[in-house]
Amino acid sequence: MAESMDKRTHERLSARDDEFAREYRQRLTAHRGKATWGERLVPLREFREAAAASGRQGSAKDRAEALKAYLRSRSDPTPVEGPYSRVAVFGGIYNNHYALAALLEDAARRGAEAVYCLGDLGGFGPNPESVWPLLEQGAVRTIQGNYEESLAGGREDCNCGYTDPRDNHFAEISYRYTEEGCSQEFKEYMGQLPLRRRIQVGNRELLLVHGSPRRINEFLFHSASPTPFLEALLAQNDCDGILCTHTGLHWHRALGDGDIVNVGVIGRPANDGATDVHYALLEERQGRLRVELLPLRYDYQALAQEMRQEKLPEEFVETILTGWWTTCLEILPPRERAASRY
Repeated sequence: MAESMDKRTHERLSARDDEFAREYRQRLTAHRGKATWGERLVPLREFREAAAASGRQGSAKDRAEALKAYLRSRSDPTPVEGPYSRVAVFGGIYNNHYALAALLEDAARRGAEAVYCLGDLGGFGPNPESVWPLLEQGAVRTIQGNYEESLAGGREDCNCGYTDPRDNHFAEISYRYTEEGCSQEFKEYMGQLPLRRRIQVGNRELLLVHGSPRRINEFLFHSASPTPFLEALLAQNDCDGILCTHTGLHWHRALGDGDIVNVGVIGRPANDGATDVHYALLEERQGRLRVELLPLRYDYQALAQEMRQEKLPEEFVETILTGWWTTCLEILPPRERAASRY
């Protein structure tokens, strides 16, 4: 009888949580005819009228010249590595040496000729130095993320790009723990990593960055990255594709002239209720880039136990055990936040 009562109580609470989540998603995504103007919400008409009246109106010729200048390729001396027929690319280890070991094994099994990491070796997880020997043994080609840039430069924070106090509170805990757990030799190794790489996969030239080609801590979320903007990034950087990370959420968009791939992270789940993490496997087929965003299983229970032994916040542990983010949520755009549990 007690077991039956517990089951009914659990079902009732789950139904209540589901209803709350539905209502919260509706509130987040509802269009209220408002626009954000500084610290105020104003009617869309007022905002559009003010925007139309501001700035200057150039001639058609001036606009064409400005557009041409904006899209002009930037000079980039980064050498091109390869060519490869198949590569594995991932981001955000976040000290998760269990997932890194699993990835190296999985990528080798799938025939990856090279493995690339897009930065953020530390943060969130336990025992930062444990990922270094795995990177060396696996011959992982790595670039700097904002974590490496900050740790090598002796910064006081991770330069993650958060603006919300709660996001920054947990980011500070994570960064301070990682900074204290890294030797000077490891920090020097981080500082010697390049900020970007270029690789050739088949006949496709791909640019590898951490946040975006513009800024190391820029968040390229799927819902908040318009196609014309992404096409401009490709044109400006004279490449057939851009691979990035930093957001923690994987996605791929095929464009007319190339591809944008956020390869995700292996340090924590993708805020989808699954304990798997994700990485990208890329190859060229029939003149196009074939992108697989692969789920990766690893010993998440062992990671959670080690995090608790290191006295990391229980909010971090809960994310590893449930697949739902409990921190760093405020940066998410409405659509990505609406898909969250919290």
